[in-house]
Amino acid sequence: MAARSIASLTVSFGLVSIPVKLFSATEASRAISFNLLHKACGSRLKQQYICIKEEVPVAREDMVKGYEFAKDQYVIFSPEELKALEEAGTHMAEITEFVPIDAVDPVYFDKAYYLGPDKGGAKPFALLASALRESKRCALGRWAARGKQYIVMIRPVEDGLVMQQLLYAGEVRSIKDLEIPKTEVKDAELKLAKQLIEQQASDTFDPTAYTNEVAARIEAAVQKKVEGEEITLAEAPEGGAQVIDLMEALRASLVKKAPARAKASGPELVTRKPPKRAQQSEPAVVAVPAARKGVRKKA
Repeated sequence: MAARSIASLTVSFGLVSIPVKLFSATEASRAISFNLLHKACGSRLKQQYICIKEEVPVAREDMVKGYEFAKDQYVIFSPEELKALEEAGTHMAEITEFVPIDAVDPVYFDKAYYLGPDKGGAKPFALLASALRESKRCALGRWAARGKQYIVMIRPVEDGLVMQQLLYAGEVRSIKDLEIPKTEVKDAELKLAKQLIEQQASDTFDPTAYTNEVAARIEAAVQKKVEGEEITLAEAPEGGAQVIDLMEALRASLVKKAPARAKASGPELVTRKPPKRAQQSEPAVVAVPAARKGVRKKA
């Protein structure tokens, strides 16, 4: 089924204007959700808003919006006042600068949209995509929609473009807020860790290699319920013993994966027998990243 555009807008930089169509890049409808029901009769429940002072239900037409500027103190805004504060939609994504793609930390990424050329926009669309791809840069700009103003990043992907909404600086916490202790890493440990990474490395990311096992399990359980079958709960697997020696854990991981990637690991790692202690601790290799389940290594 062909994708259906959700909006039309114009991407502009300098004196160049590109009419484009906007397509949703993700499908939230794929998420599994449950409804709240009355346990006694199985009917859907309706949400109610209760006044905490009078303890009575409040109808939607009797509700107003307010901003709490101090504890239990609010300033009230009418719908007209809120509407006047909204950003007017311009159907325009105005590019303000071009930066290297790696300059934007993915932690700022929010919702993504695909862009496709609209009528009369095929040539400038292809020109912008090619220029971004050749320069290894992305475009940053502003886009106003649904009463809000967004930072957007436009980057090339295959033959098209992706417009990625970005979070504002105030919406992203700094990692400096975390208390991460300074810890010394030994050269031998680092060498083994890098060998383990190389052993499990891939040149490309294949999203189809990862499946949502929880969603599949829930869907299967739902189907059994629909068919009137009883659902049995599987017992949780027992956790392995904790690995104390980091070097032992790294060596055990490398030995365990060596047959699959003998070439990447080197002759020494393939022919060398693991220490006796590492063999005893092998089931407990949980202190280092494990191989991705179900991921097929590309040649």
